[in-house]
Amino acid sequence: MAASSAVLSMAKMIKPLWGGRLGNTAKPPPAKYGGRHTVTLIPGDGIGPELLNHVRELFRFSCVPVDFEVVNVNSALATEDDINNAITAIRRNGVALKGNIETNHTMPPAHKSRNNLLRTSLDLYANVMHCQSLPGVQTRHQNIDIMIIRENTEGEYSSLEHESVSGVVECLKIITRTNSLRIADYAFRLAREKGRRRVTAVHKANIMKLGDGLFLQCCREVASGYPDIAFDAMIVDNTTMQLVSKPEQFDVMVMPNLYGNVVSNVCAGLVGGPGLVPGANYGRDYAVFETATRNTGKSIANRNIANPTAMLLASCMMLDHLKLYDYASMIRNAILTTMNLTRLHTADIGGQGTTSEVVQAIMRNIQSKGPLTTDL
Repeated sequence: MAASSAVLSMAKMIKPLWGGRLGNTAKPPPAKYGGRHTVTLIPGDGIGPELLNHVRELFRFSCVPVDFEVVNVNSALATEDDINNAITAIRRNGVALKGNIETNHTMPPAHKSRNNLLRTSLDLYANVMHCQSLPGVQTRHQNIDIMIIRENTEGEYSSLEHESVSGVVECLKIITRTNSLRIADYAFRLAREKGRRRVTAVHKANIMKLGDGLFLQCCREVASGYPDIAFDAMIVDNTTMQLVSKPEQFDVMVMPNLYGNVVSNVCAGLVGGPGLVPGANYGRDYAVFETATRNTGKSIANRNIANPTAMLLASCMMLDHLKLYDYASMIRNAILTTMNLTRLHTADIGGQGTTSEVVQAIMRNIQSKGPLTTDL
């Protein structure tokens, strides 16, 4: 009984932060006739295809009213036809669930990251990740509860680089006032909406005085309009040290693009690894859901050992976005029960379960609760 209460308590804590949507971001598209939604599904590379097959299997089992339009993106192609087809499909459907698309650094310089093209083309400016300790996963630190807000469209990911003279390469980092104010305001509005008390801006303004200085200035300007929320700033290298030594000091964190990538991966490691944490990319018109750390997992692909938790929780975030709250809660609670009560874990978090065994356990848990009969 106590264990069941613990799972319910955890579900209540997680849902308000992983569920729902923030005002002034993408509005969920209306359901089609019969109350069904069409979602773009991009399998990606590595473990993406097998994990998304499990999502589809779980949705069918749970009778979730979602139809997937599958769009394959071949990361090895020199042309951008595949990713352009995916972008068109997302514009049509409004929502996507995706695996990570590999970006091979041996490709020619003109070859742009397909993930980055997708985010910039759709102006998915806010990457949101919630790192939270799970009672069924043993980690060095407990009681971690951090929300990371990453600017998703500029910074070091602007894909602007050139060789000035032989042996000298310039790589441009773009920071704009408009986008810095936008992401800072998003972070503070999210903090207020979720009852958070502090926002920390991560920067390197001591070295990049103009670029990161502008970002930090914008964060301070926005902070002045939220007197109910404390604001502080921290240099990125100190941030990583503080995260691994005293992570409980952080609440909501906002940062430019590259720092967001580094901090997201550190935080995922703190709560158990990349297989546990879902992520979302929000813009004004569209939303794309994926695993938070965006790893392809090529080394464990097609071996039935990948942890499906992050992708399944990302699909729950997507269901919340579509306002299919009952289905999202049903699947999320089954995931948490399997992880925290059944303790069926994959190898990455110390268990011996396979991917398919974990998914089957989740489906058995859903089945044991009976059919979903609440009004939808």
